[in-house]
Amino acid sequence: MEYIGYFASIIIGISLGLIGGGGSILTIPILVYLFKVNPEQATSYSLFIVGLTALSGSYTHYKMGNLKLKSALYFAIPSVISILIIREVIFPQIASTLFSIASYSVSKDFLIMIVFSVLMITAAISMIQKPQPEIKSAETNYLQLSIIGFLVGIVTGFLGAGGGFLIIPALLFFAKLPMKQAVGTSLLIITINSSIGFAGDLYIGTPINYPFLLGVSGMALLGMFIGSRLSKKIDGAKLKPLFGWFVLVMGIYIIAKEVLF
Repeated sequence: MEYIGYFASIIIGISLGLIGGGGSILTIPILVYLFKVNPEQATSYSLFIVGLTALSGSYTHYKMGNLKLKSALYFAIPSVISILIIREVIFPQIASTLFSIASYSVSKDFLIMIVFSVLMITAAISMIQKPQPEIKSAETNYLQLSIIGFLVGIVTGFLGAGGGFLIIPALLFFAKLPMKQAVGTSLLIITINSSIGFAGDLYIGTPINYPFLLGVSGMALLGMFIGSRLSKKIDGAKLKPLFGWFVLVMGIYIIAKEVLF
């Protein structure tokens, strides 16, 4: 299973490089089900893996002129605040066992995986749906952009997911960015959010297996390189619905596995 896990880690980077998102949606299931990492610790590992992979993609988009720093900061600053509140204040206070009914107990790990599966299904639906037409010219609504950033930070903080499928629509409709700039700026925001979230976990003493983490991250970076090369030959937008159906099936599988088995 470990070899399969390392191979699957390449797909994290390929999805980010090819379609600009979806990598973080795969990271938690790969860590939990293939590498047998505890779900709570997997959220920390996911922040590092997704952040490092997104950093590589951000640099590529920077060279292409697709980064809009002002929009990124208006989104990322409130997002970082909510991430730190969730991971350093609220998350540690959640009990390992939330409640019990008869002989059945609901744990924090169970809650993480169920909420994550709901996120996967939501992300899958957004990928399957036809993209909305781009808004060519309008004034950026920085207040709404910041509010969305704060809400996305809650998702990132709790689940260790970058939230690209939420960030890109926000940049399209509130920052009024073209799709290519929205994808590049989204990767920069994911880099900032994930890096700060992981640094916060280090500050509170979260145990980290660095050789393992760097190994998985290296495979994801390899995938990012492959995805970036493929994006020049393959239209990622056409593959997005197919990837969405895959994520949908995965999300339903996680719910079934956690509830029934």
